Amino acid sequence: MLSIPLPFVLSILLLVLAGNIFVHRTGSTHMAAYFLVMCAATTTLVGLRWLMDWSILRTIQPIAASAIPVMAWWVFSRAYTGRPLTWWHGIIPVSITVKSLAPAVWMPSIDLMLMTAYIFYATAFWRAARSERHTPENVPLTNLSLARFNTQMASLALLATALVDVAISLNFIFWDGAYSMFFLSMGHIIMLPVLALAVVWIGANTQADSMQQNKLEGSRANKLSSEDAKHIISLLEDVICEQKLFLDPNLTLNRLARKAGIPGRLVSSAVNQNQGRNLSHWINGYRIEEAKKLLKQSNKPVSEIYLEAGFQTKSNFHREFARQVGSTPTDYRKAMTSSA
Repeated sequence: MLSIPLPFVLSILLLVLAGNIFVHRTGSTHMAAYFLVMCAATTTLVGLRWLMDWSILRTIQPIAASAIPVMAWWVFSRAYTGRPLTWWHGIIPVSITVKSLAPAVWMPSIDLMLMTAYIFYATAFWRAARSERHTPENVPLTNLSLARFNTQMASLALLATALVDVAISLNFIFWDGAYSMFFLSMGHIIMLPVLALAVVWIGANTQADSMQQNKLEGSRANKLSSEDAKHIISLLEDVICEQKLFLDPNLTLNRLARKAGIPGRLVSSAVNQNQGRNLSHWINGYRIEEAKKLLKQSNKPVSEIYLEAGFQTKSNFHREFARQVGSTPTDYRKAMTSSA
């Protein structure tokens, strides 16, 4: 019976997924597809190296591996800011390329540089996911929590990959590489798909039309005076209510900022300071009020109301309704009917 090594199986699955994305691509998923192709190439190199161990494969593999965290950061940065990568993201990939092609050049070891790169980007992803200052500007506000979750998953996957590299290095020191294939397989079969799925999700939920730079390049300071924050909130409330922007389930921070004529960073900061909650919860407050009105004034089922109120999923609607109202939509409707 034909047996295919696991790295090749994973490569085939990644390429199939990439092909499907190319065919049905929306938003910025084409970037995620390119990332999947890179991951498939990397796992193929791993499989070939362990089957043949040619010197050319040992040269190419770390170069391909060094591009993975950079490409992942590129896809996520399009969701968070929409700005292109700066030149310094190429420092480690270029250094590893030089070291691989010219080993005599004095530089830190390739393993050390790879480990450093993965830990650096794991830390950067984690900080972006946990910081209120780093709001994904081009992701629908209803999906912000999932965007942060996938950013954390990307961080953990990169960190785990770095730990796998540590384990492989220790394995060669103490056991002459006896368990290297096991560690390498775990790293690529478990962690790489986690990272790939996180990248695919963020790419699919990045609104391409929201990535234009705001024409008003105002202050990037995250701390506003109370008067400035109050004034910005007033402007936002006017445009949100007049145009009923909260009914758009794909509303993003950048899209709201453009409608109001205010830089996105100032919008996020003003809401955090003046309202004491994040932008997603604030917009959901308008949606919940719209849902309450529909529950009281119509006989429409909840499955229709949550969509008309601007929510994308029923689970998110029920969660937000319970958090802000303290009951389920059905119980609220019953209470309003009995009190009428």
